[in-house]
Amino acid sequence: MGAEALPDREDGREELAADGALPEMANADCAGVPEDAGMSGSSYVTVVSGLPRSGTSLMMRMLEMGGRLPVTDGLRAADPDNPKGYYEFERVKQLPKGDHAWVADAQGKSVKVISALLEHLPPRYEYRVIFMRRRMEEILASQREMLVRRGEPTDRTSDAAMSAIFDKHLQRIGVWVASRGNIALLDVEYARLIANPRSEAERLAEFLGGDLDVARMAAAVDADLYRQRAGGADPKAARG
Repeated sequence: MGAEALPDREDGREELAADGALPEMANADCAGVPEDAGMSGSSYVTVVSGLPRSGTSLMMRMLEMGGRLPVTDGLRAADPDNPKGYYEFERVKQLPKGDHAWVADAQGKSVKVISALLEHLPPRYEYRVIFMRRRMEEILASQREMLVRRGEPTDRTSDAAMSAIFDKHLQRIGVWVASRGNIALLDVEYARLIANPRSEAERLAEFLGGDLDVARMAAAVDADLYRQRAGGADPKAARG
């Protein structure tokens, strides 16, 4: 894959893109999960990914509550934009520079890797990637609110321009994932997760081997934090 000038954390207007429904990624819906999926998560790294403001921090918290320890350094404190915490690990940003030493210790744990950095994960390990999906207008609105709260400009890049950039990015990530035999991927829709935390937690537990506490995972979902809803839609509309 060619280099992309994409950010690596949940800061800045430039982290957002793609309008409307996001393109489906290859290997979605548990495709690629080995036949021995009932084994412990110690043999692979659980990666939580997606575009910024798509629900990656919520997913990290769910996994933590379910028993999958997070790889995080605690350097970025919780704030009004993410009151439950960001679950970030600064060394993830060094992946493009070859800092892979920490990945071995991440086996059996979960780590947040923004979509722009997925391709830099070392190929010698197995990964199960949980890719968060959210309507782009909600992501854009969430990012805009974050920038307003910080007193930063919100008009450096238009929504249309960001849409084009990130639509292309997601398509390329999909092609890349499909070409990797060491990656299994599960798409998780943010709105559906909020509306159906128990069933989504069960789906996640199955994808990751069944060794997680589903009840605690579901209880970690706080619908009150779903503050940017497309057209004021009720997340219950995602029930199905």
